[in-house]
Amino acid sequence: MPLPPLEPDDRRQRQRERYCIAIITLEEHTFREMRRALTASFRVMLASTELQIKTLIDDADVHGIILDLDAIGEGASDGIEVLREMRRLRDDLILVAITESSSPELPLMASRAGADHFFLKPIDSGELTALLSQTLEKRAFQVEGQWLLQQVENRAAFCDLIGGSEAMRRVYQAIEAVAASNASVVIRGESGVGKELVARAIVGSGPRHDKPYVCLNCSALPDALIESELFGYEKGAFTGADAAKPGLIEAAHAGTLFLDEISTLAPSLQSKLLRVLQEKSVQRLGGRAAKKIDFRLISATNDDLEDMVRKGRFREDLYYRINVVPITVPPLRERATDIPRLVEHFVRLYCTANQKPPKQVQPEVMEILENYSWPGNVRELENVVQRLVLMSDSQVISAHHLPQQLLFSSAVSQEAILIPEEGVDFEAEMQRIELAYLNAAMRRTAGKKSAAAALLHIDPQKMKYLCRKRGLSSPSELG
Repeated sequence: MPLPPLEPDDRRQRQRERYCIAIITLEEHTFREMRRALTASFRVMLASTELQIKTLIDDADVHGIILDLDAIGEGASDGIEVLREMRRLRDDLILVAITESSSPELPLMASRAGADHFFLKPIDSGELTALLSQTLEKRAFQVEGQWLLQQVENRAAFCDLIGGSEAMRRVYQAIEAVAASNASVVIRGESGVGKELVARAIVGSGPRHDKPYVCLNCSALPDALIESELFGYEKGAFTGADAAKPGLIEAAHAGTLFLDEISTLAPSLQSKLLRVLQEKSVQRLGGRAAKKIDFRLISATNDDLEDMVRKGRFREDLYYRINVVPITVPPLRERATDIPRLVEHFVRLYCTANQKPPKQVQPEVMEILENYSWPGNVRELENVVQRLVLMSDSQVISAHHLPQQLLFSSAVSQEAILIPEEGVDFEAEMQRIELAYLNAAMRRTAGKKSAAAALLHIDPQKMKYLCRKRGLSSPSELG
């Protein structure tokens, strides 16, 4: 027969019975009295030797310690030092200090050393039991809350990527699906969305995470230099080649090569890269022998590769080689719900990096940031937050701290909401607003027109006129 469900009080009692309280004292009568009072609610144990005390600190099943300050060393002051060391070693413990010393400094000293509670002997056992129960339950809720917060943060982040929106969850799922394979991946997305972070997440989640990870931004170097950087060269291959040098493809052997802005590669380099991918080997400039290479290619672009293929600006055969698994990273404007989490992350990051106290972001600031279109995406948001942290000494980030273009954009957005492109019927809008205020005032005052007039700061005669005009004569007639 199944047991009946526990009532709330029964659950709390079961919860308390799982807690273990250790009592550190040399006085047997003190231990017996407290054990008698606490056993009904907690598991109780005694520790009176140095070895037993050390064992307590290492025991994760011990949830609270009652320390008799008079049982340590030469007296209460030595007990305070032991209390301080306990708190340093175990921040999660509930620490209760007890003593028969009436020194007025001891309660403050014990509190500063980490005690949660302080009692003078003789101890009120009922008060001690109730206080331990409340404190342990509060601590349990705090730990559970921290765990839940951690779970939320884990669900809203992946490697160094941050965001819990549905669009970002799809990116996380794609990363997990492709990480363990050797398939070539093209990461698509606008500038600043975090394509390189996605590439790092793929590598960090896969079997090549501890192997070389080599990056090259193809748009950052001229074609001749990219060729020598990618493929390497032998001594004497060209003027200035005084010694042989392996290329980045060789450096990525057994690991991953990340080519950012791959669409900017010249046609001749596209051909050479295609040959490397087909033959799994690379030949240095000026070299005669090809070297077998095992690497995974991840590339990224903010261009429309399909359109480039149609226009003959990107080789179709290379396109099919690199586009085995496409992953599209959404622009920030399509995941505005991630902005508050990103802002909090960057505020913490730059406050810590610049040794500044933590800053708070006012709700109106967050609203402006959420409504901005962010053409530069996450990179632009990060730069704005970094500027806000560095340029303001205030602990609160307010709207007047924001760059002018954000404030202007916010004002324009509000105007667009008020007056759409097709315009508005001004008279009809004013009538709608007037009726809404009249309805609200009449409801608030239970249909009393004089009270409603006072609420709207208008003359009672005008209120009667407006009610007649709108047909509002009693609460039952309010629409």
